[in-house]
Amino acid sequence: MFVSFEASRFSSNSSNSNPSCIEIERKALLEFKKGLTDPSGLLSSWVGNDCCTWMGVGCSNQTGNVVSLDLRNRFECIYNSSCLGGEVSSSLLDLKYLNYLDLSLNYFQGIAIPNFIGSLEKLSYFNLSYASFGGMIPPHLGNLSNLRYLDLSTNSYVTRSWVSDLNWLVGLSSLKYLNLGNVNLTLASTNWLQALNMLPSLSELRLRGCELHYLPYSVPNINFTSLSVLDLSENNFNSSIPQCLFNISSLVDLYLFSSYMKTSVSDIQWGNLCNLRTLDLNLNQISGDISELIRGFVGCSNSSLEELLLDNNQVRGSLLDYSLTHLQNLRYLRLYGNLISGPIPASIGRLSKLEILDLSSKQMNGSIPDGVGKLANLKELPLKNNYWEGVISQNQLQGLTKLQRFSISSLNKSPIFNISHAWVPPFSLIEITVWNCRLGPRFPAWLSNQKQLHEITLTDVAISDTIPYWLCELSPHIFWLDLSGNWIHGKLPNSLVFPSAILVDLSFNCLEGSLPFWPNVSFLVLANNLFSGSIPMNINQMMPSLEILDLSGNILNGSIPLSIGKMKHLQTLYLSNNHLSGRIHDQWGDLQRIEVIDLSKNNLHGEIPDSICSLPFLYWLKLSSNNLSGELSFALQNCKGMRMLDLGENRFYGNIPKYIGQSFLSLSELRIRDNMFSGNIPEQLCSLAHLHILDLALNNLSGSIPSCLGKLDALNSLISYSQHIPSVADAYLQRKKMEVVMKGRQLIYTFTLELVNIIDLSGNNLQGDIPELITNLSTLGTLNLSHNLLTGKIPEKIGSLQLLETLDLSCNHLSGPIPPTMSSMTLLNNLNLSFNNLSGPIPSGNQFQTFIDPSIYKGNPELCGPPLSTKCLMPNDRDVDGNQHAKALKDEDKNENLGFYLGMALGFVVGFWAVCGSLVLKKSWRYAYFRCVDEMKDWVFVAMMANLNRLRRMMGAQHN
Repeated sequence: MFVSFEASRFSSNSSNSNPSCIEIERKALLEFKKGLTDPSGLLSSWVGNDCCTWMGVGCSNQTGNVVSLDLRNRFECIYNSSCLGGEVSSSLLDLKYLNYLDLSLNYFQGIAIPNFIGSLEKLSYFNLSYASFGGMIPPHLGNLSNLRYLDLSTNSYVTRSWVSDLNWLVGLSSLKYLNLGNVNLTLASTNWLQALNMLPSLSELRLRGCELHYLPYSVPNINFTSLSVLDLSENNFNSSIPQCLFNISSLVDLYLFSSYMKTSVSDIQWGNLCNLRTLDLNLNQISGDISELIRGFVGCSNSSLEELLLDNNQVRGSLLDYSLTHLQNLRYLRLYGNLISGPIPASIGRLSKLEILDLSSKQMNGSIPDGVGKLANLKELPLKNNYWEGVISQNQLQGLTKLQRFSISSLNKSPIFNISHAWVPPFSLIEITVWNCRLGPRFPAWLSNQKQLHEITLTDVAISDTIPYWLCELSPHIFWLDLSGNWIHGKLPNSLVFPSAILVDLSFNCLEGSLPFWPNVSFLVLANNLFSGSIPMNINQMMPSLEILDLSGNILNGSIPLSIGKMKHLQTLYLSNNHLSGRIHDQWGDLQRIEVIDLSKNNLHGEIPDSICSLPFLYWLKLSSNNLSGELSFALQNCKGMRMLDLGENRFYGNIPKYIGQSFLSLSELRIRDNMFSGNIPEQLCSLAHLHILDLALNNLSGSIPSCLGKLDALNSLISYSQHIPSVADAYLQRKKMEVVMKGRQLIYTFTLELVNIIDLSGNNLQGDIPELITNLSTLGTLNLSHNLLTGKIPEKIGSLQLLETLDLSCNHLSGPIPPTMSSMTLLNNLNLSFNNLSGPIPSGNQFQTFIDPSIYKGNPELCGPPLSTKCLMPNDRDVDGNQHAKALKDEDKNENLGFYLGMALGFVVGFWAVCGSLVLKKSWRYAYFRCVDEMKDWVFVAMMANLNRLRRMMGAQHN
């Protein structure tokens, strides 16, 4: 489009007949050079008298005037190690005939664009893109009436320019190309379109990432009659796509990537865009039926659409034969992350120009049709995360002669590869990814001749084999190898080397022997195998580039080597579920990039070293299921960035430190269950705004439950959560997991951990009532207060916990009725109220109809109603039963009275003759009896007189 600029620029000094440059212009260029920094000597040729021969300088063949200055760097510069910088001298004003100025891809450290540029009246091409200019763009640029090309785009992560308004653009009447990418247009956000609408010659407009938020739905008179390229990506419009954009029939490329557009495909007149080649709507909220969108282009006599990019939207429906085949020019079809359903159309093979076919949706099904194998120009075929079925044979791959990247996965694990080991593919793959398909039991031999393979992912594909020789031959060229989730066994060959690999993941297999180490690997994941022995003492020297080290789930022994604390690039460390022993050493200070440490499920003992909390970026610490001990009075007080702390199943004692609630302001998961903590639950925990998992179970805590727990912010509001399937890179960077006790069993959460909301205070000595404020925790999913000494009633408003799934109040001393509001808790599926003092009828409505196990009410003798065998009495039943009961009591009273009198008479007779009769009949007993009575009388008299005299003396002393 702008070939004329390039042609004039290179023709200006290409001939040996060019006259020498004009002296005043030569001096101006040297003055300009003085103001620049040139660390790599790019302007070293600027010597001598003939400036027309200097690098980047172009002169007119006729007059010798400097007409172009092209100092564009070869690569984009973020730091000034190899690019121009400094200041732009006003000496350029002496270049009166300068029409081409390009300083792009340099590093000017945020200086402002000079105002004098607006005086270079001949300028028709001006490019400062990615040159790190900052500050306000001078409105003086509006004086450049001859300007046809203006590119001021920049890096948003280095420096940013901004404008106060765009009215100065009105003066650029000749402008054809305008790129203000990443320039902050917030102050001009309401009138930007009106200003640009005054440029009728504009053919290419790029405003990507300009922080625009206003896009009018309709414009009465839009003047973009020549506009062919429009890029409004990465703005925050948060509105529908205006119909006026689809009235610009000249549009060839339309980019609305990640602009928060909310539109149904049925609301747009796609047929007006018959010249459209590229439609990029990735990462928006586009809804509707995919067939309607495609049908919209059928109205064009010969649809020119080449790129249809709809990744990560909400488009539904199926791909239909009759509409899809109309798009004969389609090269890119990307529907990743939508809700496309149904099979791949059999007619897909008619789209002979397809180069990328991405159907990584979530709901497609059926078998892969043979028509896919007819796409001879296809380079990329991603078919991940669907419900594919059937057999994948070499017939479906035989015609894909240009295929470079192939990926397929099935959520139902159904597809079976049936490819001959002798088959030689016609393509040369760079990347292959197969998940959840049956590719084994042997390694696919047809991959052995894929000499260009750099990425291999064969995860959960039922391979039960040893590492083949051909993989060892390819390993020097592989930078991504993921063979996790298979049954690969044996020892790793010594010839398996990875000099250029970023990631090696051999987890969840049956590999054995000592640990392998490859010096250049950044991500090493060997979890859940049978590797044995100890971790090398010099691991920091053996693998100096490690960022992720996962050795969990093996049978490693010995101590944690001190050298791990010297791995300066390490970000995540997983050593859990091994046989490691000894103390946690105190040499962690060099791990200045570490974020995650998981040493759980080992035999470690001793206290937590203080140096762990000197790590500036540590936010995930998991030390559960060891033999660690000690108080936490000061051990963790400097871990202020902690987001997850798991010290469960150890022998820590003392009080729960108050600093956890005062300093760990980002803490979202706190798990210290099954220790020996005592004392009260500190109220400071209520200040943790992000806390959504609080597990203090199985300790010796006492006192009451703090009522302020009902004010935990994270349990009072729903969080937004995207259910996207993470990329492979995300899966390794976020491989954290946490064990949570729910519904009586231990569950493991990884990517969905942020959705788990739990309070578990069970197995302590807590007393008092259940705080009424607990019922305010509207997003709470599990509440376990069992095995305590709680009294009082179940809070009447407990039915407000509408998202509660598990409620366990068993083994307490709660009394009163079961609140009727609980019947409205429709998500409740796990309930235990056993062994309390509850009384009255069990609610019978809604969710309580599903609780048919009587054991959940066991130990409450005064409860009645289904599912218990004890029936509750109705009011009428009480009247009848009351009369019968009163009569029975009356008869019973008569019988009891008669029995009482008879018993009293008999007792008198027996007692009288048992004592008096013996005294009458036995003389010696009679004398002894009366002597005992006399002595007792004398003792009583003496005791009374002694006490009386003592009382008199005391009263006399007080009187004196």
